[in-house]
Amino acid sequence: MPNARIALVTCKELPDLADDDAELIPVLSDRGIDAEAAVWDDPAVRWDAYDLAIVRSTWDYAPRREEFLAWAARVPRLANPSDALRWNTDKHYIAQFGEAGIPVMATTWLEPERNFTPRDLHNRFPAREEFVLKPAIGAGSLEAGRYTSTSANSRGLAIRHAHRLLQEGRSVMVQRYLPSVDTAGESGLVFFNGEYSHAISKAAMLKGPDSEIAALHRVERVSCYQATEQELETARAVMQATIASIPAFAESGQPPLYARVDLVTNDDGTPVLMELELTEPSLFFSFCEGSRERFADLVVQRLAV
Repeated sequence: MPNARIALVTCKELPDLADDDAELIPVLSDRGIDAEAAVWDDPAVRWDAYDLAIVRSTWDYAPRREEFLAWAARVPRLANPSDALRWNTDKHYIAQFGEAGIPVMATTWLEPERNFTPRDLHNRFPAREEFVLKPAIGAGSLEAGRYTSTSANSRGLAIRHAHRLLQEGRSVMVQRYLPSVDTAGESGLVFFNGEYSHAISKAAMLKGPDSEIAALHRVERVSCYQATEQELETARAVMQATIASIPAFAESGQPPLYARVDLVTNDDGTPVLMELELTEPSLFFSFCEGSRERFADLVVQRLAV
């Protein structure tokens, strides 16, 4: 669509976008598209003036999820659509993938309505292994902590962490910490329009208990990565299940414009799903030559539909 106007949606802390996304603007301009950064909660923005809005660095949404989702529902043309964002911003979706037969991180869910006592929480942590606590609604690895089962002090810190989140009315996830995260890291497989594009590897980020970092996200150490055939097979199964699970994709026949499937390696060497990012994932264009141009071409195609 010539002379189309699109919004690359961000947050007020990054009014000019993250660097990786800001470099999309001239690439889209080369294709006749006027792209600009727009802050999602800026009341002055007229969202109906855009032919398409693409959520990028809205990394402040988690504490204001309902407000963010209400905004998304008001945007006339949003990629990815608002019902996908609602589904994806609560990590309970991981359980749905497990029920569908996709290998996922084994997770114990702690729900606030259960009114857990400290002793209850102690009994729901692994007995011998390191484990991770994080909220079911969260972003950027914030409010996540790594704990040691055999240390009384570490378990005490985990109990306080979980209790704080539950007292705030938030669901808590308890997951075993896989040793492969320290040795091999976490792989992120990026998909454009439902098709695999490229992959990156992220080094371990959690070193200890939650420290309540005052930032949009934890610092990531990222490198180029060649996904294995097993990882590709798992990631493609995740994408197929996603399209089938979300009516906006299933009914329109349009897959997500962008997605990132984050995998880690289990003890037996098989990849398991850690997270699926449909909302505001870093797409790491800079780690794959030509990926930014491919994405821009798909935006042009999406505008023409």
